[in-house]
Amino acid sequence: MTRPFPWEASYPPGLSWDVTPQTGTLPDLFDAAIAAHGDASFLHYRDTTLTYRQFGAFVENAAAGLMRLGVQPDEKIALYLPNTPYHPASFFAVQKAGAVVVHLSPLDAERELIHKLHDSGATTLITTNLPPMLPMAQKLLACGHVARLIVGDDAAFGSALPTTAIPADVPNLIDFNDLLSAPPPRSWPTPAPDAPAVLQYTGGTTGQPKGAVHTHETLLAAISIYHQFYTAQSEPSEAPERVIAVLPFFHIYGLVVVFLWQFHRGAALILHPRFEAETVLHDIEVRRATYFPGVPTMWIALNAQPGIEARDFSSLRQISSGGAPLPPEIAQRFTTLTGRRVGGGWGMTETAAAGSSHLLQGRIDPSSVGVPLPGVEIRIVALDDPTHVLGQDETGEIAVRGPNIFKYYWKNPAETEKSFAEGYFLTGDIGTLDAHGFVHLIDRKKDMILSGGFNVYPTMIESAIYEHDDVEECIVIGVADEYRGQAAKAFIKLRDGGAPFTLEDLRSFLREKLGRHELPAALEFRDALPKTVVGKLSKKDLIAETRRAP
Repeated sequence: MTRPFPWEASYPPGLSWDVTPQTGTLPDLFDAAIAAHGDASFLHYRDTTLTYRQFGAFVENAAAGLMRLGVQPDEKIALYLPNTPYHPASFFAVQKAGAVVVHLSPLDAERELIHKLHDSGATTLITTNLPPMLPMAQKLLACGHVARLIVGDDAAFGSALPTTAIPADVPNLIDFNDLLSAPPPRSWPTPAPDAPAVLQYTGGTTGQPKGAVHTHETLLAAISIYHQFYTAQSEPSEAPERVIAVLPFFHIYGLVVVFLWQFHRGAALILHPRFEAETVLHDIEVRRATYFPGVPTMWIALNAQPGIEARDFSSLRQISSGGAPLPPEIAQRFTTLTGRRVGGGWGMTETAAAGSSHLLQGRIDPSSVGVPLPGVEIRIVALDDPTHVLGQDETGEIAVRGPNIFKYYWKNPAETEKSFAEGYFLTGDIGTLDAHGFVHLIDRKKDMILSGGFNVYPTMIESAIYEHDDVEECIVIGVADEYRGQAAKAFIKLRDGGAPFTLEDLRSFLREKLGRHELPAALEFRDALPKTVVGKLSKKDLIAETRRAP
């Protein structure tokens, strides 16, 4: 594929595909933002507000404390934190100390935590005393999976959720406050721009999670890409952005789009450890939030809120969805109820979230995940030969190249090698690229159902099911079928007041929307469907449960 790329013709005036990523490191980004935005608000968390200058002092004190403990450049430090001020402070403190962040999820099972700690080599763990995190962290310390545990008291930021007391007599357990009394070093470490900055583990839906290595350069490139894409399409405003930060910072979407990019541009973050629909609506109506980035299940929950059509969304300048494909029916329902359009796109851990996005101006195709972002090249390759580039509207694997792509999988050269072809990362996502450069995401390669010799894509079935008025959420997976080899099974959560229906009712509803080979062969209603920590609907648990069934 050569310039101009097909998607460049869809770009609105003023938006260029050519992007010059920021140079330097994350500590450079930190220093520049503190200097530029000093007295502006950065964090609002419960009863506490921190300005950029106050946050900067907090970070530098914590970084000095880590160095006093003996943390060395390039050392791996694990963050086991939800969205509290301890996460952004610890993230930048680790970077200022020249070390590498290893992200753990608060919802990881013990076995996953142990794998990530041993795989990464992290021996220091930073957490908070929100239950059940501290007991789990203490267990990891007691069993020798980490050598040092640092714990921040959540109550330090005002009226708190129930917390676990931080013990004072446990060897190698350190109160986060003790870090803050260290004198500043004579000089700060200076990591190279191409040095690892973050080990971001993939979801591990097949096999053990893999650590994607992002450098300072790849993360700065992703920030530059988003900054150019949005500022080129937005009217300048002297009023600061106020961003609802419920997406977890330990996830790549939350890390890059909600934390690092907002920090770079001087936004204020309204920080919450978890999503609650009424709290978000309060942030929009009362705190006058200007930007709400979410995931599909959040729009589903908001759509289901009684009286949502009467709420005041006038403060919002932007709403975007990521983390998983947003069914067009869900987006349209939200727009119909609220009058606000949901943007969004596609990205991955390995792309530092940046891949494609819906345009803010100009042509929009709601059936797509938008166009490639500036600096990002996307092509479609054959499923059985990644060097064979397919043509317009042909279905294959999405391959991506750009300055934001991770460098390699940690300690896994074999997996790294098979994940690239001709310089492009092979995403494992199946899709098409149309004449206007819009990317259409069909499904994950590993989720594709082989039914009677046909490729069946669960995402397409789910999208059709969402058109049913009684359906709130659905997941479709492949199950064993004696005749076809595999068939589709739909798991459905009904809306409040929704009426159950039979499998034949569902098949009849879908007959004009899907091919015969795509119609579900089984149906099960659930009171709740499993979700990941980011709030995405998760097939993994249902697949495992189905395989265990006799």
